[in-house]
Amino acid sequence: MARQSYVSSLLLFLLLIGLACPVIAAPAGNSLLIYCGITMVRPMTDIARQFEKQEKISIAIAQGGSEDLYQSAKKSQKGDLYLPGEPVFRIKHQPEGLLGEYTVLGMNQMALMVKKGNPKKVKPDLKELLRKGLVVVLGSSESGSVGVEARRILTQAGLYPKVAAKVAQMMPDSRSIMAAMRRGDADLTMSWRATGYFPDNAPSVDVLDLPPSIAPPQELQLTLLNFSQNKAMARKFMEYAAGPQGQTIFRRYGFITVSKAGR
Repeated sequence: MARQSYVSSLLLFLLLIGLACPVIAAPAGNSLLIYCGITMVRPMTDIARQFEKQEKISIAIAQGGSEDLYQSAKKSQKGDLYLPGEPVFRIKHQPEGLLGEYTVLGMNQMALMVKKGNPKKVKPDLKELLRKGLVVVLGSSESGSVGVEARRILTQAGLYPKVAAKVAQMMPDSRSIMAAMRRGDADLTMSWRATGYFPDNAPSVDVLDLPPSIAPPQELQLTLLNFSQNKAMARKFMEYAAGPQGQTIFRRYGFITVSKAGR
């Protein structure tokens, strides 16, 4: 009865926030809820499906902007793991006491992205975001990691106020940015580079890499939530995602991976 009550409450919560992904039955009574930033949803979903079969559990993934996800977890006090798009969210919220140990799954890195074939001959230079005649979209720093990192990079370059004033639209996350690029609504954007290699995006965009001195790789820190009711299984999932099978999946989606790391 306790298990049924927990799973019912979990699914109701996911339905209310509109972020549920399919789950399978869990005869052993184990379930996990993972809060996952938009950019990492695809590899994390593949890893979760494999882990479900191996452990005979069910996993639900709540997806969205990294800040929005943290606030949802904080408010609900439900869930087990949190994967933001960069470490700044852990640093920002660590004093609140909800975030525990973490393991590194790979790296996120920002890049410029243009229409396929680069018809406007855009250079891999941040100043191109200010070029006349180019329609630019950018991520909002209020909701997701892609906007937070874009703002940090452009602020360091002394360009953010001018770029922010020029952009056609501020988007909530990398998914909406890439949708705008696929539709042809923009000539240029800055997003997490892995998204440019996703199968549905690759036919529409080219990735213009930026040097690490300008766009340093950012760790993807899969973090245990201290209020998790299933810490043992959550830790097992962390190890699996950081292991060979999980790393293979992350590489397949264009992420920079690590052999094994944790804190």
